[in-house]
Amino acid sequence: KGFGRMAQIEGHMEEGARVLLVEDLATDGGSKIHFVNALREAGAEVCDAFVVFHYGIFPESTESLLQMGVRLLGLATWWDVLEAAQETGAFDEATATEVRAFLEDPDGWSQDREQGRQRE
Repeated sequence: KGFGRMAQIEGHMEEGARVLLVEDLATDGGSKIHFVNALREAGAEVCDAFVVFHYGIFPESTESLLQMGVRLLGLATWWDVLEAAQETGAFDEATATEVRAFLEDPDGWSQDREQGRQRE
């Protein structure tokens, strides 16, 4: 499917091959859906996607893939980072509270910050 930068799939793949999609990062899962569709169109069987880091704050990232029959697996999430930072003392309590507020409601947290900037 294309060459060089335009290639979606590199190398040889047998029809019906089981493929694990591996990526560095997942935010909302949109690009994973695109890649899974491309792999399936090329004849691959894709049941799992693995990322090194999964934001873990947008439920739709896993739900959309699950509806396609694909599990999204991650090595670490922001929740893991927060826990490690608190255990090691890397975050003071105010920072940990702010990060937790973002993780629990990223859209609301962002809107609150934007409204605060507009008032200044």
